[in-house]
Amino acid sequence: MTEDRHTAVVLFTRDLRVHDHPALAAAVEQAGRVVPLFVLDDAILTGRNAAPNRAAFLAGALADLREQLRRRGGDLVLRRGDVVAETMAVVTATGATSLLCSADVSGYAQRREHRLAAACAQRRVRFRAYPGVTVVPPGELVPAGGDHYRVFTPFWRAWDKAAWRDQLPAPRAVPAAGLDRIGRLPSVDELVADGATSPDLPAGGETAGRSLLDAAAERAGAGGPDLDDLAGDHTSRLSPYLHFGCVSPLEVANRLADRAPEQVRQLAWRDFHHQVTAAVPAIAHRDYRDRDIVWRDDPDALDAWRRGQTGVPIVDAGMRQLLREGWMHNRARLVTASFLTKTLRIDWRAGAAHFFGWLVDGDVANNAGNWQWVAGTGNDTRPNRVLNPLRQARRFDPGGAYVRRHIPELAGLDGPAVHTPWTLPDDRRKELDYPDPLIDL
Repeated sequence: MTEDRHTAVVLFTRDLRVHDHPALAAAVEQAGRVVPLFVLDDAILTGRNAAPNRAAFLAGALADLREQLRRRGGDLVLRRGDVVAETMAVVTATGATSLLCSADVSGYAQRREHRLAAACAQRRVRFRAYPGVTVVPPGELVPAGGDHYRVFTPFWRAWDKAAWRDQLPAPRAVPAAGLDRIGRLPSVDELVADGATSPDLPAGGETAGRSLLDAAAERAGAGGPDLDDLAGDHTSRLSPYLHFGCVSPLEVANRLADRAPEQVRQLAWRDFHHQVTAAVPAIAHRDYRDRDIVWRDDPDALDAWRRGQTGVPIVDAGMRQLLREGWMHNRARLVTASFLTKTLRIDWRAGAAHFFGWLVDGDVANNAGNWQWVAGTGNDTRPNRVLNPLRQARRFDPGGAYVRRHIPELAGLDGPAVHTPWTLPDDRRKELDYPDPLIDL
């Protein structure tokens, strides 16, 4: 039952779903009319922040969100431009007296929230940012004597004991506000202004995300697959859907808590990086801990790494998977990042920028947090840790199937040679048309 007949605008950002959406649920509960709104933000879609793969995924996610809302009697209003200006224009046009959204953690998101709050205060519009991007809100777990946890293990202990909020069902109905101009869905071509997309991208949207979650829950349990098995590819592949909020991280945690605790721990890592970023937004471009590392300037090596042409098969396989799918297996992410920063000694920011440009799941908190962890400038308690690519290959791709899948030049090799093609006779190496390693291994 609604409290009154006022109109509420719900601004969607990285929360493109109707299930377990606290801001949407509150609007439906409190208001007589609800305006779900998404603003295509040129500050994110164009220029140096443009990411064609994420833009393509976004197009599918918005189409699915509109369908979900229309099934419930509502609709998704679409605008393009400055988020605050366009949002407040919709607030004015609808006579809305409240604006709701989901809180986020990046520096840009925090500035956007502050601007929205200030604009609402000027117009005497109620504003509130709700949880929903993480399992546990970033500011809810605070250590004694600090503003955030700097090491994962104590954070994990606190996170594991924390009381989670109640998971919310999708609203049965979304009371429409009757806005004259709804706005049309953007095509992929309209959103991808510059650059090509990867050929094997996942389908965007809540429907696809919930299907993957069902599959992950069904596979989980005793005797479940080894998630580090590169060739097996047993991970849930939910990360793009978590990044765009097409699935609720809380619902994922609830579904897997008793069946796949190792995957729930990965959600805790995600929350950990989000609370670090909320406290230190500059982590996206500045060392979290100054280690006085002198990075090498080697454009040729960096370019070879980006293209998957380093001559180290396990590294190149990961990099080529990224270019083809806009996604990379988590173990491969660690191996490729360690190779760039610890073996080639190239600045983590160059690697993070490349990942951020291609990953469908690329978000500021996870990308910067994980890269700094590997580079030794972040939250790892062992900053000098090095992942030897050959040992990683033999452990996590012992049969070489992952390498052969992504490097067709090596598809005909069997056994150990697939990971060490430089040990083959010279005439055989020339036939492969595959480079020798950039460095001695």
